[in-house]
Amino acid sequence: MKRILLIGTGGTIACEKGNHGLAPSLTAKGLLSYAGEVGDICHIDTEQILNIDSTNMQPEYWLRIVEHIETAYNRYDGFVITHGTDTLAYTSAALFYMIQNSRKPIVITGAQRPISISETDAKRNLVDAIRFSCQGIGGVFVVFDGKVINGSRAEKLRTKSYNAFESINYPVLATIEGEKVLYNQQAAVIRGSGRPRFFKSLCTDIFLLKLIPGIEPGILDYLSTMYAAIIIESYGSGGIPIEGKRNFLSKIEELTAKGKIIVITTQVLLEGSDLTLYEVGQKALKNPVIPAYDMSTEAIVTKLMWVLGQTKDRKRVKKIFLTPINGDLVIEDAKK
Repeated sequence: MKRILLIGTGGTIACEKGNHGLAPSLTAKGLLSYAGEVGDICHIDTEQILNIDSTNMQPEYWLRIVEHIETAYNRYDGFVITHGTDTLAYTSAALFYMIQNSRKPIVITGAQRPISISETDAKRNLVDAIRFSCQGIGGVFVVFDGKVINGSRAEKLRTKSYNAFESINYPVLATIEGEKVLYNQQAAVIRGSGRPRFFKSLCTDIFLLKLIPGIEPGILDYLSTMYAAIIIESYGSGGIPIEGKRNFLSKIEELTAKGKIIVITTQVLLEGSDLTLYEVGQKALKNPVIPAYDMSTEAIVTKLMWVLGQTKDRKRVKKIFLTPINGDLVIEDAKK
């Protein structure tokens, strides 16, 4: 029988009603009391390392989760992390980059409603996550509403519905129906090679700027005094405004000349960016900016934190960032 470690961090799945609304209170052991059937699936131990609303999740807590998994790695066959849904996609992407080449499943799940109420999705998600953690497929995954999603591709699209998460620009890896795990033959799980690697260094000097019509380019001057890297969520395929007094291109040129890291992505959720398509994108590419292609915002943010935790050299940052890792990135240029 497989040995699984259930790690509790709080979130809606562990919430109970208090004087000021729902707040996490149940421990990982308490969650298991609502899902007694998991004892027939595996031997499971529990560990509570946080008990927070995921709105309060921070990069320092990601490091704590990684350290706990590394310490317990040789004693267990898989790991399940219960987590609040609001920042779950950030945590899954962060762990995806911070734990590489894992031969064992690291599965993140949560719920839209607390496990303690009668109408809840929590029990199903918890049992599904534990079931998948026994499959022996290495990597970081999100299991939610019967879907198994690559850890770098999960995105929360709905605030109330049980099907809160979707796989963005990448097929769902598998579905779970009762006791059956049905693998998607169009989306083979990409396994890393070599020994597991646990990364302990992140750089959080990153700002995410969403463009809107009328935004002043001077904001970049201010941001550059505080951050080493700026991610610009632009429009459509990723173009940058280049006309009139709100010409962002000249500011980007100034910042890249100073060694700042600029990543350009799109506000459009599906199908990714392509800076080669329009003049407003091609002119941006004449600078040493980094195109994000089809990555999710959560993956861009956490991968950049991970890369900058290793190096600040701009050429190396770009090379590492644009190196695909287990399906996190499809570079359009390579498909043409």
